Amino acid sequence: MNQDHPEFDSEDLSQNPPETDPLKAEIESLRSEIALVKADALRERADLENQRKRIARDVENARKFANEKLLGELLPVFDSLDAGLTAAGSQPSPLRDGLDMTYKQLLKVAADNGLTLLDPVGQPFNPDQHQAISQGEAEGIAPGHVVQVFQKGYLLNDRLLRPALVVVAKQD
Repeated sequence: MNQDHPEFDSEDLSQNPPETDPLKAEIESLRSEIALVKADALRERADLENQRKRIARDVENARKFANEKLLGELLPVFDSLDAGLTAAGSQPSPLRDGLDMTYKQLLKVAADNGLTLLDPVGQPFNPDQHQAISQGEAEGIAPGHVVQVFQKGYLLNDRLLRPALVVVAKQD
C-alpha cells in the first residue's frame, strides 16, 4: 500500500484505468491503420510511376520500330539494287550512275528511319549479327574474321533485322 494515499495500491498505478484502455487501443489501431494506408499509397504511387515508365518505353519502341515491316520488305530491293550495281561493273554509264544514285537515296531514307547496313568484310565474326555459311582461307585476313559477304545484314535502331551471311577465315 502507498503510505501517503492508503486508498491507492501501487499495482493500481501501473495499470491504466479501465476507461482509458479502450481509447488507447483505438488510438493504436488507428495509428496502425494510418501506417497501412500510407504504405498502400506509396505502393500505388510507385506502381503508377512504373506504369508511366512502361507506357513511355512502349510508345518509344512503337515509334522506333513502326517501320520494321516496311523496311524488312525493302531488303530484297536493296539486294537487287546492289546486285545490279555489281553486274553493271565499275565503268561509268548513265544507267549505272542512275542505279547508284537510286540505291544511295534509298539507303539514306532508310538510314534516316533507323536502318543500318552490315557489310562486315575484314571485321571479326560476330554471331549476334553474322550468320556463317562457310569457312575459307584468305590472304591478309586474320582467322575468325569475315572474308566475304554473300548477303548484307541490317540493323533497325540497333536491333537485328537480318543477319549478314558471311564466309569466315579458318582458324590455323
